Amino acid sequence: MLSLAALGVVYGDIGTSPLYAFRLCFNEATPPTEAAILGVLSLIFWSLAGLISIKYLTLVLRADNRGEGGILALMALVRKDKPDYGTKAGFIIVAVGLFGAALLYGDGLITPAISVLSAVEGLEVASPRFSSFVIPISVALLIGLFWVQKHGTQRVGSVFGPIMLIWFITLGALGLPHIVHMPHVLSAINPEYAVRFFVDHKVHAFVTMGTIFLCLTGGEDLYLDMGHFGRLPIRIGWFFIVLPCLLINYFGQGAFLLAHGLGQADTSNLLYHLAPAWALYPLVILATLATIIASQAVISGAYSLTRQAMQLGFCPRMTIVHTSESTIGQVYLPAVNVMLLVGTLSLVIGFRSSDSLAGAYGLAVSMTMMLTSVMMTIFILRHWKWNPLLAALVMIPIFTFDLTFFTSNALKFKSGGWVGLAVAIITFIFMITWHKGREALGRKLMDESLPLPLFIEDIKRNNPLRVPGTAVFMTGAVNIAPRTLLHNFKHNKVLHKNVVLLTIKNEEQPRIAESDRVQIQRMDESFTLITIRYGFSENPDLSALFGKIKVEGLDLTPSKVTFFLGRETLILVPGGAMWPWRKQLFAFLSKNALDASRFFNIPPNRVIEVGIQVEL
Repeated sequence: MLSLAALGVVYGDIGTSPLYAFRLCFNEATPPTEAAILGVLSLIFWSLAGLISIKYLTLVLRADNRGEGGILALMALVRKDKPDYGTKAGFIIVAVGLFGAALLYGDGLITPAISVLSAVEGLEVASPRFSSFVIPISVALLIGLFWVQKHGTQRVGSVFGPIMLIWFITLGALGLPHIVHMPHVLSAINPEYAVRFFVDHKVHAFVTMGTIFLCLTGGEDLYLDMGHFGRLPIRIGWFFIVLPCLLINYFGQGAFLLAHGLGQADTSNLLYHLAPAWALYPLVILATLATIIASQAVISGAYSLTRQAMQLGFCPRMTIVHTSESTIGQVYLPAVNVMLLVGTLSLVIGFRSSDSLAGAYGLAVSMTMMLTSVMMTIFILRHWKWNPLLAALVMIPIFTFDLTFFTSNALKFKSGGWVGLAVAIITFIFMITWHKGREALGRKLMDESLPLPLFIEDIKRNNPLRVPGTAVFMTGAVNIAPRTLLHNFKHNKVLHKNVVLLTIKNEEQPRIAESDRVQIQRMDESFTLITIRYGFSENPDLSALFGKIKVEGLDLTPSKVTFFLGRETLILVPGGAMWPWRKQLFAFLSKNALDASRFFNIPPNRVIEVGIQVEL
């Protein structure tokens, strides 16, 4: 059942590539001759085998971070036990991971736009009268797709999975008769045809690789969405359903061209030419459903990616909705959903056709795939302890594929490739700014704070008024008295009988074992340090956790505890390590971040916020 659900979430993107990928490989410079058709099919076959079957399904999926995948999870895995903090190597690893993640947001905007447009354009094959309805129908379908996201990945996948199963079976059924009629097309499995294609077409063959890459888009989603379903269901879906049906359809399209000798103009909407006339309208409907579903992989991947970035300290706090009681990786982020919807609709209205969007598609995700290979190589050498020669023998061919696809897609920069890259650069700047800003703010608060032992000693000496109850003050450092505590004591001249200093630590691993989650240290009879650890795939829930923490002499029932939270008001002043525009950006992000009480799930009626002005 998980494999079936995975079909509807993970494989939608790569599964709808037959709608446009093969036909776009042919143009005036590369007409659909027999040699060109067999050469392109050979390149598609070996690209799917090399990059998807070997790199992702066999190799990269093994590098899961306790069940979680994606380039940020891989980055955390690479840095595990060797964080390299403050070193050039550590900075490079973080930069590669963050920029690779940022690139996926660009892909997340383009994939829904090109997928839905390419399917709805099938109506133009049935009748030119539908041309004026393509954009309105696409917009309506995309709005509907993003609206259903709130129901959760598993529920969406349980509906989408059977539809995608029918789609893949249909792809195979469309291609198989044409292969039977023209079995000569199967000779394209011989890599000699791919080599000959490059020899015959030279530069144009290199340009064509950027189009062939459209057959692979969605490959990174297999890794990113691993936390939603697990490694095994994704592999079963690929090797038993997706790969066979894709290859049969691509070879069927090639066989159709070989049998009919169509010219360049007739390659448009090639997939629909495989179907008999009576099946055209049902095929358009099924293709439209499949392309709507194709967007699910990048949408659910964007949710996972954002939550990981949030817990690793590279993204402001946002509302996270868990949509499954059994699978922790299934989440929904309303803010991310809205941003993706606005961006996708802008692309549909701006580019207006799948052919135009094809120029924007590929550059961002091909760069992500290349950066994943870089990170994977470091991981293989650091953690799997492979012999460098063995690592080179495995990774150099993969790098060759990745680099070829990236450089070929780089030629699309002016024709739209800049879109995904621009989204990635903006996202990267936001991530780095948030991280640097939090670090600068933390240093500022640290410099102006009082050592905790000194504060406790002062309390013992002066013996101030103590009131019944337990107060919890959140702090980022265990040896420093939090400013909320100092401000409360300074202005109110009293302390609670029991004072708990709470530190939340976000670890670079997906989940923390319950036995390792809470650490307790009694400073004296009234001061207690509690450290709670969360993984980057977990959401803090203090209401649920506090009731389970047992400390002698302390009643930590959430309804009986008062939580003191600080709300910093940033006053931007000249100087410092951050540029003025980055300070402004950080202040904006900080102001719009989700408040701590909601993010940590603290009962609102038990919270007192202490306003603190901080110069930055």
